Amino acid sequence: MAIRRLGIVMYGVTGRMGLNQHLARSIVAIREQGGVALPNGDRVMPDPILVGRNAEKVAALARQYGIERSTADLDAALKNPDDTVFFDAATTQMRADLLTRAIEAGKHIYCEKPVADDLNKAIAVAKLAKARKVKNGVVQDKLFLPGLRKIRMLRDGGFFGRMFAVRGEFGYWVFEGDWGQPAQRPSWNYKKAEGGGIILDMLCHWRYVFDNLFGKVQAVSCLGATHIPKRVDESGKTYDADADDAAYATFQLENGVIAHMNSSWCVRVRRDDLVTFQVDGTHGSAVAGLTKCWTQDRVNTPRPVWNPDIPQTMNFQSQWEEVPENIVYENGFKLQWEDFIRHVAADTPWHHGFIEGVKGVQLAELGMQSWAERRWLDVPDLKI
Repeated sequence: MAIRRLGIVMYGVTGRMGLNQHLARSIVAIREQGGVALPNGDRVMPDPILVGRNAEKVAALARQYGIERSTADLDAALKNPDDTVFFDAATTQMRADLLTRAIEAGKHIYCEKPVADDLNKAIAVAKLAKARKVKNGVVQDKLFLPGLRKIRMLRDGGFFGRMFAVRGEFGYWVFEGDWGQPAQRPSWNYKKAEGGGIILDMLCHWRYVFDNLFGKVQAVSCLGATHIPKRVDESGKTYDADADDAAYATFQLENGVIAHMNSSWCVRVRRDDLVTFQVDGTHGSAVAGLTKCWTQDRVNTPRPVWNPDIPQTMNFQSQWEEVPENIVYENGFKLQWEDFIRHVAADTPWHHGFIEGVKGVQLAELGMQSWAERRWLDVPDLKI
């Protein structure tokens, strides 16, 4: 067994997602387990260099996590031929330019979604990666969540019969920052000029979730809203929150499946998790959150009777059965990182290339257009 080094330029790891999910719980965890196993028995050990605009901040992170290299000089990092992968988790507005620079430097690319803040940029990046023959991928973490992996297992096992409807609820209350509770999300999320908005953020997720689990998205009708027009930023300054902070969208999927997703940073949670999906079919239904999943088979479906004159006597929650934890579910971001590393090092199959990220941006733009024009829009096929 040989240990093979893989140099990774990691940009944007000082932010919440880049630090927690990609650095600490993925790359550092992979290093601690001894690397990623390849089909031939070799192992790949990631050797990251942390890159950011604040040299002291990335150096401190490197020391904290036992990483030897850090820099504020992105150009120099991209010029190093020993580092063959570039990863980006910085702001959406910067992404297309950063990916273009890295592709032109010959790097394989892995990045957060969305791959760009508009469709033309996303297509251009995907075409450039294809022309330069670099391997590429976009984070699609929701597919690796235990809850949705259980939904896939139920689907593949025929549990649902003919699937016909999906209902999803995503979101939580993000504090405005003006009365003693600091906001949980960065202020750029709520500014149009800085690439903010929940439609661009979340419809990219729902595209790959629907396409992979329930049926390819064929049409969309979307209504956006800005429910909280004023917020307070990280420095305590009040600003105009002009980006959409909620989206109410309905989708037509292939095979007649109808999906509806409510996405909001202005909702107080009274459900099982921060995101839930209910899937209904002729033979059974399931409700999944981030980790858990409950089912109700056709033979166990209760027979409620509508009577508004007396209190409800049925406990509907108790009529569902939880899917057992028969396997160990590792961190979803880490699992996708391992798949990408195998793809780069051993050319193993990979299903999350830039074209999938482009589809997400396409759906987000169509959602925005649907909102503006107040109508249904078809989702055309994309070819790169």
